Amino acid sequence: MDDSTNRKVDAQEFFVGLNECGCQLTKEETDCLLAFLDTDGDGNVNFDEFLCGVRGKLNEKRQEVVDLAFDKFDLDGSGCITAADLRGCFSVNLHPKVISGEITEDEAFLEYLANFGDKNNDGKITKKEWDDYYAAVSSSIDNDEHFVVLMKNCWKL
Repeated sequence: MDDSTNRKVDAQEFFVGLNECGCQLTKEETDCLLAFLDTDGDGNVNFDEFLCGVRGKLNEKRQEVVDLAFDKFDLDGSGCITAADLRGCFSVNLHPKVISGEITEDEAFLEYLANFGDKNNDGKITKKEWDDYYAAVSSSIDNDEHFVVLMKNCWKL
């Protein structure tokens, strides 16, 4: 389905792929479905967006531990976690590009934040960005208890 091999499916690939799989949908219907799944608004659907769309929101047990982790860092109750809040518990000094001198620790950390879900690259993770990130992580973990243990171990909850 991903003919361009960019790990995303655009509107045309989505339309053709769904129809080739036996989903007889019109272009208008696939465009509507793509718009629903395309949570970052880039006009494509990536794997995480697809999984989140299929699996839906976090269940109560998973949301509870995700909220607990967020609240651990959102000490001022602003609804945002800053880079400084996370920096204290996440080190990038062993990143291969930091070790080789290609990038600084600050650059590596900003890359981490972008991958983590800082969609607008402002150095802050909003509650929505946090929840969206963990919905994507959660979608690939079948067992609730395993997800909870991973979260607790990762963030020392």
